[in-house]
Amino acid sequence: MSGKPATRRTVLKGAALAGAAGVGVAACSTESKVGHAVTPTPTAPVDLGAAGDVPVGGTRLYREQRLLVHCPAQGQYKAFSAQCTHAGCVLDKVEDGEGNCPCHGSRFDVTTGKALKGPATVPLPEVPVTVKDGKLIAGPQA
Repeated sequence: MSGKPATRRTVLKGAALAGAAGVGVAACSTESKVGHAVTPTPTAPVDLGAAGDVPVGGTRLYREQRLLVHCPAQGQYKAFSAQCTHAGCVLDKVEDGEGNCPCHGSRFDVTTGKALKGPATVPLPEVPVTVKDGKLIAGPQA
């Protein structure tokens, strides 16, 4: 160091860089509830196809629709958003009863939506789901 006092310009540059770094840290916060999508759940009913495509005791991931559907018993279905609550990535697979987020490794219980492994700490939002004419319909008014 030269021993000279910092110029006003140097101080302002440092403050601007510190502020930008803070924004970057906040963007990857573990407290996000919706990730990158404005709405992590459908805003209109979504036809997911034949109800029989989700086996009793099993779960099916509908990546395109960002939904996860579990069938705990014959004729009963539970649906959740398949969008990770940490950073908004769509889950990529279901293994051993857990939905996997490919971005940061979060894991979710496919029967409850509960976050099992971080960085996500918030559960997947539940989505209404019904069967109409043999098809699963998820979203509002389902």
